[in-house]
Formats: sequence, structure tokens, C-alpha cells
Amino acid sequence: MPIQGVVKSYDEQTGVGVVVCDTDRSEVFLRPGSLEGSIFRFLRQGQRILFDVVEEGDTRYAVRIRVGQDAY
Repeated sequence: MPIQGVVKSYDEQTGVGVVVCDTDRSEVFLRPGSLEGSIFRFLRQGQRILFDVVEEGDTRYAVRIRVGQDAY
């Protein structure tokens, strides 16, 4: 099930950023390639997105990023 959240930060140059989950206010990281397969080329601070999470070790990453409730 997708998680909804808000982009806290995103660096277009590196592709690295942070998303805050709506459910528990935890932070999930964006890494280079997180937008792969998405309609986005970049994200902006405060943008609402839907995403899935993958865990690698103790770190959670956002993947399969979509717009708001529309799930594009």
C-alpha cells in the first residue's frame, strides 16, 4: 500500500532528499534513481507525493513516486 508524504528537501543536482511520512512523521530518504520510472524529473520542497518504501539495512528509501492522490 502506498504511503503519502511531503517532500522535506530535494537536491536536483545529486538526486538526494528527504520525505516526511504523513502517518507517523518519520523520514524516508530519496537517493539517486528514486525518481526512475516516475513522471517527475525533480521534486520541490512541500510537494505532496505517494510512494512505496524499501528498506536496506536500517535505512528506508522512497521508490515508485507518484503525485498526491492521483497515483500518476
